[in-house]
Amino acid sequence: MATLERLCLHESVGTKLPETAFLEAFDDLEVRVELVGDGEPYTEADAVASFEPRPEFLEAGWVHCIRAGYDAFDTDAYEDVGVPLTNSSGIHGDTVGELAVGYMLSLARLLHTYRDRQRDREWHDPAYERPFTISGERLCVVGLGTVGQGIAKRADALGMDVVGVRRSDDPVPSVSKLYDPGALEAAVADARFVALAAPHTPATEGMIDADILDAMRSDAYLLNVARGPLVDEGALITALEAETIAGAALDVFEQEPLPASSPLWGFENVIVTPHRGSATNRYHHDIAELVRENVRRFRAGESLKNRVA
Repeated sequence: MATLERLCLHESVGTKLPETAFLEAFDDLEVRVELVGDGEPYTEADAVASFEPRPEFLEAGWVHCIRAGYDAFDTDAYEDVGVPLTNSSGIHGDTVGELAVGYMLSLARLLHTYRDRQRDREWHDPAYERPFTISGERLCVVGLGTVGQGIAKRADALGMDVVGVRRSDDPVPSVSKLYDPGALEAAVADARFVALAAPHTPATEGMIDADILDAMRSDAYLLNVARGPLVDEGALITALEAETIAGAALDVFEQEPLPASSPLWGFENVIVTPHRGSATNRYHHDIAELVRENVRRFRAGESLKNRVA
């Protein structure tokens, strides 16, 4: 068994998790668990769980990024010194899947609009043809990993026709048809909703550009629960202003927090949420379960789950 004496929870985990509750989630772990700050010395017998990278982490035995996106971590540096880096992908299918379904129901049934009108004590009566049911509508899910499949499963259960975009042509439960990423325009052309669930890579950056938005139906909605850079925000704003798409629901943005000057705040047909797709009162348990499994694997000399470097 590999030596592991400490699991260090860096204070940056507090960005997304309650520090004390996260610490308590490891109460019965067989190694010592500590909350630490910047400048903590590490050895190969230490594991670190953190939201943000720090140079000193490269002295540890293993480092875990508590978020799925690990862009901020220099994977080459970890490879060079031989320190394993893992991330928290694979645990967001339920939480982000629910958010995406919530978006679709709100946009279809105008729940967000009624809430806005409630603030002004206005009894809002929309045009008869405006509200619609999502049952029978087509959803295109771009990216069919854990999150994409979580969205597809829930949409299928609600009676939607789900198609997907992925490189592999292996069948996916709840998805009726698969498109190669090179056929993205064709994939979105007949969809009432387009949900982005792909990772941020050089290949996916800016994938939703003016051409893809032009290919979407005029009554279609874009949902982004993946990463902000997948969408050309300038092109999206242009499409919304020109009403060439019906609206959008966005949890992620090119710049976060979304600047107050962004036109995206001002559209009634756009739902803005502050990158909280995975935020539930059990999220610290979800992360802890993954970390605990990798503590076991590390000590047993097994390959680590979600290793990215």
